[in-house]
Amino acid sequence: MGPLPPTYVKGFQNEDTSKLTYQQLGGTDLIVPKLAFGCSALGSVFRATDDGESVKVTENAIKEGLNLLDTAPWYGHGKSEQVLGKILPQLPRNTFYINTKVGRYERDCEKMFDFSAERVIKSVDESLNRLGLEYVDIIQVHDMEFAPSLDIIINETLPALQKVKESGKARYIGITGYPLENFRTVIERSAVKVDTVLTYCRGSMNDNSLQEFLPFLKSNGIGVINASPLSMGLLTNRGPADWHPANNKIKSVCKQAVSYCQNHDVDISRIATDFSLQQPDIQTTLFSSASMKNMASNLQVLREGITKKERQVQEEIMEQYFKPLNNANWEGVEVAKYREALSKVCAKDS
Repeated sequence: MGPLPPTYVKGFQNEDTSKLTYQQLGGTDLIVPKLAFGCSALGSVFRATDDGESVKVTENAIKEGLNLLDTAPWYGHGKSEQVLGKILPQLPRNTFYINTKVGRYERDCEKMFDFSAERVIKSVDESLNRLGLEYVDIIQVHDMEFAPSLDIIINETLPALQKVKESGKARYIGITGYPLENFRTVIERSAVKVDTVLTYCRGSMNDNSLQEFLPFLKSNGIGVINASPLSMGLLTNRGPADWHPANNKIKSVCKQAVSYCQNHDVDISRIATDFSLQQPDIQTTLFSSASMKNMASNLQVLREGITKKERQVQEEIMEQYFKPLNNANWEGVEVAKYREALSKVCAKDS
Protein backbone atom coordinates (compact mmCIF):
# COMPACT_ATOMS: atom_id res chain seq x y z
CA MET A 1 0.00 0.00 0.00
CA GLY A 2 1.40 3.39 -1.03
CA PRO A 3 0.82 6.82 0.51
CA LEU A 4 -2.72 8.00 1.05
CA PRO A 5 -3.72 10.68 -1.44
CA PRO A 6 -4.36 14.26 -0.34
CA THR A 7 -7.94 13.65 -1.49
CA TYR A 8 -8.53 11.24 1.39
CA VAL A 9 -10.76 12.74 4.06
CA LYS A 10 -11.57 10.48 6.98
CA GLY A 11 -15.29 10.27 7.51
CA PHE A 12 -16.04 11.27 3.91
CA GLN A 13 -14.43 8.37 2.08
CA ASN A 14 -15.30 4.82 3.07
CA GLU A 15 -12.84 3.15 5.41
CA ASP A 16 -11.76 0.61 2.76
CA THR A 17 -10.31 3.50 0.75
CA SER A 18 -7.26 3.49 3.00
CA LYS A 19 -6.51 -0.06 1.80
CA LEU A 20 -6.09 0.94 -1.86
CA THR A 21 -2.71 1.41 -3.49
CA TYR A 22 -2.03 4.91 -4.82
CA GLN A 23 0.75 6.20 -7.05
CA GLN A 24 1.98 9.59 -8.19
CA LEU A 25 0.80 10.40 -11.72
CA GLY A 26 4.06 11.18 -13.52
CA GLY A 27 5.56 14.48 -12.40
CA THR A 28 2.24 15.90 -11.20
CA ASP A 29 1.19 16.09 -7.57
CA LEU A 30 -1.84 13.92 -8.29
CA ILE A 31 -1.83 10.72 -6.23
CA VAL A 32 -4.14 8.27 -7.96
CA PRO A 33 -5.38 4.67 -7.57
CA LYS A 34 -4.72 1.89 -10.09
CA LEU A 35 -8.35 2.17 -11.19
CA ALA A 36 -10.00 5.48 -12.10
CA PHE A 37 -13.47 6.52 -13.20
CA GLY A 38 -14.01 7.33 -16.87
CA CYS A 39 -17.22 9.29 -17.27
CA SER A 40 -18.07 8.68 -20.93
CA ALA A 41 -20.89 6.32 -19.88
CA LEU A 42 -22.58 9.18 -18.03
CA GLY A 43 -23.18 10.78 -21.43
CA SER A 44 -25.23 7.75 -22.56
CA VAL A 45 -22.47 6.87 -25.03
CA PHE A 46 -22.99 3.11 -24.70
CA ARG A 47 -26.67 2.91 -23.70
CA ALA A 48 -29.51 5.04 -22.38
CA THR A 49 -28.67 5.91 -18.78
CA ASP A 50 -30.50 7.34 -15.80
CA ASP A 51 -28.99 10.61 -14.57
CA GLY A 52 -30.02 9.87 -11.01
CA GLU A 53 -28.10 6.59 -10.98
CA SER A 54 -25.17 8.27 -12.77
CA VAL A 55 -24.93 10.83 -9.96
CA LYS A 56 -24.98 8.05 -7.35
CA VAL A 57 -22.32 6.08 -9.24
CA THR A 58 -20.07 9.16 -9.38
CA GLU A 59 -20.43 9.96 -5.70
CA ASN A 60 -19.86 6.31 -4.83
CA ALA A 61 -16.69 6.20 -6.95
CA ILE A 62 -15.20 9.15 -5.07
CA LYS A 63 -16.22 7.84 -1.66
CA GLU A 64 -14.69 4.45 -2.53
CA GLY A 65 -11.36 6.11 -3.28
CA LEU A 66 -11.50 6.40 -7.08
CA ASN A 67 -10.44 10.02 -6.90
CA LEU A 68 -9.62 10.58 -10.59
CA LEU A 69 -12.54 11.32 -12.93
CA ASP A 70 -12.15 11.77 -16.67
CA THR A 71 -14.72 13.39 -18.97
CA ALA A 72 -15.01 15.41 -22.20
CA PRO A 73 -17.45 17.66 -24.10
CA TRP A 74 -17.64 14.89 -26.73
CA TYR A 75 -19.36 12.47 -24.34
CA GLY A 76 -23.04 12.96 -25.07
CA HIS A 77 -22.62 16.49 -26.44
CA GLY A 78 -21.74 17.76 -22.98
CA LYS A 79 -24.14 15.49 -21.09
CA SER A 80 -21.36 13.73 -19.18
CA GLU A 81 -20.08 17.07 -17.89
CA GLN A 82 -23.63 18.18 -17.10
CA VAL A 83 -24.29 15.07 -15.02
CA LEU A 84 -21.03 15.63 -13.14
CA GLY A 85 -22.18 19.20 -12.57
CA LYS A 86 -25.12 17.85 -10.59
CA ILE A 87 -22.85 16.30 -7.95
CA LEU A 88 -19.28 17.66 -8.02
CA PRO A 89 -20.09 21.22 -6.81
CA GLN A 90 -21.80 19.62 -3.79
CA LEU A 91 -18.69 17.67 -2.77
CA PRO A 92 -15.53 18.99 -1.09
CA ARG A 93 -13.29 20.06 -4.00
CA ASN A 94 -10.24 18.51 -2.33
CA THR A 95 -11.75 15.00 -2.48
CA PHE A 96 -11.41 14.45 -6.24
CA TYR A 97 -9.40 15.21 -9.36
CA ILE A 98 -11.25 15.97 -12.58
CA ASN A 99 -9.94 15.90 -16.15
CA THR A 100 -11.69 17.11 -19.27
CA LYS A 101 -10.70 17.65 -22.89
CA VAL A 102 -10.75 20.03 -25.84
CA GLY A 103 -10.84 19.49 -29.58
CA ARG A 104 -13.66 16.97 -30.16
CA TYR A 105 -17.27 18.10 -29.99
CA GLU A 106 -20.18 17.17 -32.29
CA ARG A 107 -21.37 14.16 -34.33
CA ASP A 108 -21.54 16.19 -37.54
CA CYS A 109 -18.21 15.45 -39.23
CA GLU A 110 -17.81 19.11 -40.26
CA LYS A 111 -18.12 20.24 -36.64
CA MET A 112 -16.62 17.21 -34.91
CA PHE A 113 -13.07 18.54 -34.45
CA ASP A 114 -11.69 22.02 -33.87
CA PHE A 115 -8.18 22.35 -32.43
CA SER A 116 -7.90 26.11 -32.97
CA ALA A 117 -6.74 28.31 -30.10
CA GLU A 118 -9.96 30.30 -30.10
CA ARG A 119 -12.16 27.20 -29.82
CA VAL A 120 -9.91 25.71 -27.15
CA ILE A 121 -10.26 28.75 -24.88
CA LYS A 122 -14.02 28.83 -25.37
CA SER A 123 -14.33 25.07 -24.81
CA VAL A 124 -12.64 25.22 -21.41
CA ASP A 125 -15.05 27.90 -20.21
CA GLU A 126 -18.01 25.86 -21.48
CA SER A 127 -16.77 22.76 -19.65
CA LEU A 128 -16.21 24.62 -16.39
CA ASN A 129 -19.72 26.04 -16.65
CA ARG A 130 -21.24 22.58 -17.18
CA LEU A 131 -19.15 21.08 -14.38
CA GLY A 132 -19.90 23.94 -11.99
CA LEU A 133 -16.22 24.21 -11.11
CA GLU A 134 -13.57 26.94 -11.17
CA TYR A 135 -10.79 24.71 -12.51
CA VAL A 136 -9.97 21.20 -13.72
CA ASP A 137 -6.91 19.26 -12.70
CA ILE A 138 -5.87 18.16 -16.21
CA ILE A 139 -6.97 19.71 -19.49
CA GLN A 140 -6.32 17.34 -22.39
CA VAL A 141 -6.21 17.49 -26.19
CA HIS A 142 -8.83 14.98 -27.34
CA ASP A 143 -7.79 12.44 -30.01
CA MET A 144 -5.12 14.60 -31.61
CA GLU A 145 -4.64 12.20 -34.54
CA PHE A 146 -7.78 13.70 -36.10
CA ALA A 147 -6.16 17.12 -36.48
CA PRO A 148 -5.20 18.02 -40.07
CA SER A 149 -1.60 17.96 -38.81
CA LEU A 150 0.18 17.47 -35.50
CA ASP A 151 1.74 20.87 -36.22
CA ILE A 152 -1.60 22.41 -35.23
CA ILE A 153 -1.52 20.57 -31.90
CA ILE A 154 2.07 21.65 -31.25
CA ASN A 155 1.87 25.24 -32.46
CA GLU A 156 -1.69 26.26 -31.62
CA THR A 157 -3.63 23.88 -29.34
CA LEU A 158 -0.98 23.31 -26.68
CA PRO A 159 0.07 27.00 -26.45
CA ALA A 160 -3.63 27.83 -25.92
CA LEU A 161 -3.80 25.26 -23.13
CA GLN A 162 -0.71 26.82 -21.58
CA LYS A 163 -2.65 30.09 -21.37
CA VAL A 164 -5.54 28.21 -19.78
CA LYS A 165 -3.13 26.78 -17.22
CA GLU A 166 -1.62 30.19 -16.50
CA SER A 167 -5.11 31.61 -15.96
CA GLY A 168 -5.70 29.06 -13.17
CA LYS A 169 -8.45 27.18 -15.00
CA ALA A 170 -6.35 24.00 -15.28
CA ARG A 171 -3.43 22.65 -13.28
CA TYR A 172 -1.83 20.30 -15.80
CA ILE A 173 -1.83 19.63 -19.55
CA GLY A 174 -2.36 16.26 -21.22
CA ILE A 175 -2.66 14.74 -24.68
CA THR A 176 -4.80 11.81 -25.75
CA GLY A 177 -5.19 9.52 -28.74
CA TYR A 178 -4.95 5.99 -30.12
CA PRO A 179 -1.71 6.02 -32.20
CA LEU A 180 1.16 5.71 -29.74
CA GLU A 181 3.90 7.16 -31.92
CA ASN A 182 2.09 10.52 -31.97
CA PHE A 183 2.85 10.93 -28.28
CA ARG A 184 6.57 10.76 -28.92
CA THR A 185 6.33 13.28 -31.78
CA VAL A 186 4.36 15.85 -29.81
CA ILE A 187 6.30 15.49 -26.55
CA GLU A 188 9.65 15.86 -28.32
CA ARG A 189 8.60 18.84 -30.44
CA SER A 190 6.30 20.79 -28.09
CA ALA A 191 7.59 23.91 -26.35
CA VAL A 192 4.69 23.48 -23.91
CA LYS A 193 5.27 20.93 -21.16
CA VAL A 194 3.06 17.86 -21.51
CA ASP A 195 2.26 16.33 -18.11
CA THR A 196 0.13 13.30 -18.99
CA VAL A 197 -0.90 11.02 -21.84
CA LEU A 198 -4.13 9.07 -22.13
CA THR A 199 -4.51 6.25 -24.61
CA TYR A 200 -7.08 3.49 -24.91
CA CYS A 201 -7.20 -0.18 -25.89
CA ARG A 202 -3.37 -0.33 -25.87
CA GLY A 203 -2.92 -1.73 -22.36
CA SER A 204 -5.29 -4.66 -22.75
CA MET A 205 -5.07 -8.43 -23.19
CA ASN A 206 -5.55 -8.22 -26.95
CA ASP A 207 -3.14 -5.28 -27.43
CA ASN A 208 -0.55 -4.44 -24.80
CA SER A 209 1.71 -2.34 -27.05
CA LEU A 210 1.61 0.56 -24.60
CA GLN A 211 4.33 -1.27 -22.67
CA GLU A 212 6.78 -0.59 -25.50
CA PHE A 213 6.35 3.19 -25.07
CA LEU A 214 6.49 3.34 -21.27
CA PRO A 215 10.30 3.75 -21.01
CA PHE A 216 10.10 6.89 -23.19
CA LEU A 217 7.15 8.31 -21.25
CA LYS A 218 8.73 7.50 -17.90
CA SER A 219 12.04 9.11 -18.88
CA ASN A 220 10.13 12.32 -19.65
CA GLY A 221 8.21 12.31 -16.37
CA ILE A 222 4.90 11.78 -18.16
CA GLY A 223 1.93 10.42 -16.23
CA VAL A 224 0.26 7.46 -17.98
CA ILE A 225 -3.51 6.99 -18.06
CA ASN A 226 -4.66 3.75 -19.69
CA ALA A 227 -8.28 3.51 -20.81
CA SER A 228 -10.70 0.80 -21.89
CA PRO A 229 -9.28 -2.42 -20.42
CA LEU A 230 -12.19 -4.19 -22.16
CA SER A 231 -11.10 -2.80 -25.55
CA MET A 232 -14.39 -1.00 -26.20
CA GLY A 233 -16.46 -4.16 -25.73
CA LEU A 234 -14.23 -6.73 -27.44
CA LEU A 235 -13.49 -8.37 -24.08
CA THR A 236 -17.08 -8.70 -22.86
CA ASN A 237 -19.80 -11.31 -23.06
CA ARG A 238 -22.00 -8.83 -24.94
CA GLY A 239 -19.30 -8.20 -27.54
CA PRO A 240 -18.46 -4.99 -29.41
CA ALA A 241 -20.95 -2.65 -31.05
CA ASP A 242 -21.33 -2.67 -34.83
CA TRP A 243 -19.26 0.51 -35.12
CA HIS A 244 -16.18 -1.03 -33.50
CA PRO A 245 -13.20 -0.34 -35.82
CA ALA A 246 -11.34 -3.61 -35.23
CA ASN A 247 -10.96 -5.89 -38.25
CA ASN A 248 -12.63 -9.29 -38.52
CA LYS A 249 -9.51 -11.17 -37.39
CA ILE A 250 -9.26 -9.23 -34.12
CA LYS A 251 -12.99 -9.57 -33.49
CA SER A 252 -12.87 -13.30 -34.24
CA VAL A 253 -9.96 -13.96 -31.88
CA CYS A 254 -11.61 -11.98 -29.10
CA LYS A 255 -14.90 -13.81 -29.65
CA GLN A 256 -13.09 -17.14 -29.38
CA ALA A 257 -11.48 -16.02 -26.13
CA VAL A 258 -14.89 -14.94 -24.78
CA SER A 259 -16.34 -18.36 -25.65
CA TYR A 260 -13.41 -20.11 -23.97
CA CYS A 261 -14.06 -18.14 -20.79
CA GLN A 262 -17.80 -18.84 -20.91
CA ASN A 263 -17.11 -22.56 -21.30
CA HIS A 264 -15.02 -22.36 -18.13
CA ASP A 265 -17.63 -20.30 -16.28
CA VAL A 266 -15.38 -17.22 -16.11
CA ASP A 267 -16.36 -13.62 -16.89
CA ILE A 268 -13.77 -12.31 -19.35
CA SER A 269 -14.39 -8.70 -18.30
CA ARG A 270 -13.11 -9.46 -14.79
CA ILE A 271 -9.87 -11.05 -15.95
CA ALA A 272 -9.40 -8.35 -18.61
CA THR A 273 -9.71 -5.63 -15.97
CA ASP A 274 -7.29 -7.48 -13.71
CA PHE A 275 -4.79 -7.84 -16.59
CA SER A 276 -4.70 -4.07 -17.14
CA LEU A 277 -4.42 -3.35 -13.43
CA GLN A 278 -1.38 -5.61 -13.18
CA GLN A 279 0.63 -3.88 -15.93
CA PRO A 280 3.79 -2.17 -14.60
CA ASP A 281 4.47 1.58 -14.90
CA ILE A 282 0.86 2.42 -15.79
CA GLN A 283 -0.28 4.63 -12.96
CA THR A 284 -4.01 4.28 -13.53
CA THR A 285 -6.57 2.62 -15.79
CA LEU A 286 -9.96 4.13 -16.63
CA PHE A 287 -13.16 2.14 -16.70
CA SER A 288 -16.55 3.64 -17.45
CA SER A 289 -19.99 2.67 -16.20
CA ALA A 290 -23.24 4.29 -15.16
CA SER A 291 -24.27 1.18 -13.23
CA MET A 292 -23.85 0.65 -9.49
CA LYS A 293 -23.61 -3.10 -10.15
CA ASN A 294 -20.70 -2.67 -12.56
CA MET A 295 -19.03 -0.23 -10.20
CA ALA A 296 -19.18 -2.80 -7.39
CA SER A 297 -17.76 -5.50 -9.66
CA ASN A 298 -14.79 -3.35 -10.71
CA LEU A 299 -14.09 -2.33 -7.12
CA GLN A 300 -14.06 -6.00 -6.13
CA VAL A 301 -11.43 -6.81 -8.77
CA LEU A 302 -9.38 -3.80 -7.66
CA ARG A 303 -9.48 -4.70 -3.97
CA GLU A 304 -9.49 -8.51 -4.03
CA GLY A 305 -8.00 -9.44 -7.40
CA ILE A 306 -9.23 -12.54 -9.20
CA THR A 307 -9.54 -16.16 -8.13
CA LYS A 308 -7.02 -18.91 -8.80
CA LYS A 309 -9.34 -20.36 -11.43
CA GLU A 310 -9.74 -16.99 -13.14
CA ARG A 311 -5.97 -16.51 -13.13
CA GLN A 312 -5.50 -19.90 -14.78
CA VAL A 313 -8.03 -19.09 -17.51
CA GLN A 314 -6.43 -15.67 -17.99
CA GLU A 315 -3.05 -17.30 -18.61
CA GLU A 316 -4.58 -19.87 -20.96
CA ILE A 317 -6.35 -17.37 -23.22
CA MET A 318 -3.25 -15.17 -23.31
CA GLU A 319 -1.19 -18.10 -24.60
CA GLN A 320 -3.82 -19.55 -26.91
CA TYR A 321 -5.40 -16.41 -28.37
CA PHE A 322 -3.84 -13.07 -27.55
CA LYS A 323 -0.09 -13.58 -27.74
CA PRO A 324 -0.43 -15.01 -31.29
CA LEU A 325 -2.50 -11.92 -32.17
CA ASN A 326 0.76 -9.97 -31.61
CA ASN A 327 -0.81 -6.65 -30.55
CA ALA A 328 -2.86 -6.31 -33.75
CA ASN A 329 -4.66 -2.96 -33.84
CA TRP A 330 -6.96 -0.75 -35.93
CA GLU A 331 -4.71 2.29 -36.10
CA GLY A 332 -5.71 4.67 -38.90
CA VAL A 333 -9.10 3.07 -39.58
CA GLU A 334 -11.21 5.68 -37.81
CA VAL A 335 -9.15 8.62 -39.09
CA ALA A 336 -9.47 7.37 -42.68
CA LYS A 337 -13.24 6.96 -42.27
CA TYR A 338 -13.52 10.48 -40.86
CA ARG A 339 -11.47 12.03 -43.66
CA GLU A 340 -13.50 10.18 -46.28
CA ALA A 341 -16.76 11.47 -44.79
CA LEU A 342 -15.35 14.98 -44.64
CA SER A 343 -14.18 14.88 -48.26
CA LYS A 344 -17.66 13.78 -49.40
CA VAL A 345 -19.22 16.75 -47.63
CA CYS A 346 -16.67 19.11 -49.17
CA ALA A 347 -17.27 17.61 -52.63
CA LYS A 348 -21.02 18.04 -52.19
CA ASP A 349 -20.64 21.69 -51.17
CA SER A 350 -18.27 22.57 -54.02
